[in-house]
Amino acid sequence: MTQDMFSRRKLLIGAAALAAASPLRALGQGAGPAIHVMKDPNCGCCSAWIEILENDGFVVTTEASAGTLLMRYKLDNGIPQEMVSCHTGRVDGYTIEGHVPAADIRRLLVERPDAVGLAVPGMPYGSPGMGPESQREAYVVYLIRRDGTTETFSSYQAA
Repeated sequence: MTQDMFSRRKLLIGAAALAAASPLRALGQGAGPAIHVMKDPNCGCCSAWIEILENDGFVVTTEASAGTLLMRYKLDNGIPQEMVSCHTGRVDGYTIEGHVPAADIRRLLVERPDAVGLAVPGMPYGSPGMGPESQREAYVVYLIRRDGTTETFSSYQAA
């Protein structure tokens, strides 16, 4: 009986020590960029894109929105109508529209251009969250300038 109690006590102390150390480990690694995503709560591709960002170290929060409210949010945050996709994120002052790869978001945050943000209009197959990259169709990531003009930020060829 004493041995069982001693083992349980060690187990509980060990578990408590691990739990206490977990936040410290996260601080040591440094938290990634925080991005807030407005999305339709029933959209599976939005959730897949969010998971990709989280796996890449982004800290993602989400908010459910749909229809006219979501479209208004996009337009209010500088997304031209021809650049619209299914979800919209905000990260460090930039707007991210659609299935933008995590590497492009990170590049945007390093280069810090005077711009609204990035967009992948539509929902190209094989873009992050839209099916396997090995079957990707060609697509462009656009930089949206503050005057509403766009230019190619990066492009991805068909697989």
